[in-house]
Amino acid sequence: MTERLEGRPVAAAIDEATRARARAGAAGRPPLLVSVHRDVDSPFRFYLKRQARAAAAVGVGFREEAIAPGAGPDALIGRLRALDAEPGVDAVLLEHPLPSPYDFSAAIATLRAEKDVDGVGAVNLGRLVGQRPTHVPAVARAALAIARHYHAPIDGERVAVIGRSETVGLPLALALAGRAEGVHATVTIAHSRTADLGRALADARTIFSCVGRPGLLDRTVVPRGSYVIDVGLSSVPDASVPGGSRAVGDADAASLEGWAGGLTPVPGGVGPVTVAELMDGAVRARDLLHGGPSAP
Repeated sequence: MTERLEGRPVAAAIDEATRARARAGAAGRPPLLVSVHRDVDSPFRFYLKRQARAAAAVGVGFREEAIAPGAGPDALIGRLRALDAEPGVDAVLLEHPLPSPYDFSAAIATLRAEKDVDGVGAVNLGRLVGQRPTHVPAVARAALAIARHYHAPIDGERVAVIGRSETVGLPLALALAGRAEGVHATVTIAHSRTADLGRALADARTIFSCVGRPGLLDRTVVPRGSYVIDVGLSSVPDASVPGGSRAVGDADAASLEGWAGGLTPVPGGVGPVTVAELMDGAVRARDLLHGGPSAP
């Protein structure tokens, strides 16, 4: 049987630790996370609701700020600069990806590294390369947390990361290969244009897939017994469910059942843990700025 790597038990363990740390800290108050987004109907709205619920559950302050669709890039950068200067704001999350003419890299660069809670700015990514991370992207941390919780073979093992985005795939590969997380894995990086995916994955004991392509992983490319941490998220038509579509990952779960050693469900795998890691990051941001149990 393939082990089902549910995210909720992992998220619950992270939340318990975050709740205790949120009450402590030299700032004398709970951390405050501000989530900045465009005021349009998008999948990020669902993520906002999950953030608000999670923050309330662990004692993290939460505020959302919407940038009107017609406001433009300058208004976004101006708002982020104001949040960076606001003493009571500890952590800022910016919706991404952003459409043209917004420049996500330029916008996130207005935040100091401590407030860039998702660790996607150039300074935080550079610190991760140097193995001295301030914040690591929450999705990458979530994928790693699930692998550790279920004892997927990663420590000193050959692992593969499929995907090379600067917000998920590359940070995850760096965290797995570097010394900062204590994993010391030997990492293969593949992507949607890898010519022979099966060959690239042949020796991988654990596979992290971050592409967003349904059916990418089945038993023709996944080595038997490997663990699959499915970070991909796509929507496919399904007339049998409300709304006419359902969420799926990169893995063909039916094909991998009884073949893979373990597999995260989509939904219910990496998603809940990502939100928990984001709240943990907000506490860390406060402690980095004001001193506390999370500060180095």
